[in-house]
Amino acid sequence: MNWILIIISVFIFYCTDSLKNKNESIKEGIKDTKNLENKVIKTEEEWKAILKPEEYKVLREKGTERAFTGEYYDLKKKGKYYCRACGNLLFESKTKYDSGSGWPSFYKPVDNQNIETEVDKSLFVTRTEIHCARCGGHLGHVFEDGPDPTGLRYCINSLSLKFVEE
Repeated sequence: MNWILIIISVFIFYCTDSLKNKNESIKEGIKDTKNLENKVIKTEEEWKAILKPEEYKVLREKGTERAFTGEYYDLKKKGKYYCRACGNLLFESKTKYDSGSGWPSFYKPVDNQNIETEVDKSLFVTRTEIHCARCGGHLGHVFEDGPDPTGLRYCINSLSLKFVEE
C-alpha cells in the first residue's frame, strides 16, 4: 500500500514540475502591466453592484462556467472581445478558433499588455491563469496546446467577455 502512495506522489510531483516549466515559458511571452494610471479599482461591493451574480462569480471569484454553455464558445461573427467588467480590449475574432474545449479559445490577445498572468495551483495541477490587466478580472487560463503561429490556447469564460460585432 505504501508503494502505491509513493508512486502517486512521484507522479504528481513530476506532472506539477513539468507544468511549472510550461507555465514559465508561457509567462515569458506576456508582459505584465504595472502602470496603475489605467487600472480600474473598485471595492467588492461596487463590483457586485455592476456585475450579474454569475459574472461576479467568474470575474471576481475565479469561477468557471460549464463547458459548451457560454454565449461565445461557438460564435463565428467578426468583431472584438472586451473585458465584461471594465471594457479593456482583449481579443479579436480573427484569432479565435474552435479548440473543442467548450470555451471561447484564442491563439493571442490583441496586446500582451492587456493580459496578466498568475500561477494557479488549484485542482492539484499548476496552470497559468490569465486576468485582465486593467481591472484584475479572471478571464480563464492559457495553455501551450494551441495552433500556429503562437502555439497558445487562451481558454476564456464567455462570462468574462463582452463581444462587439464589426
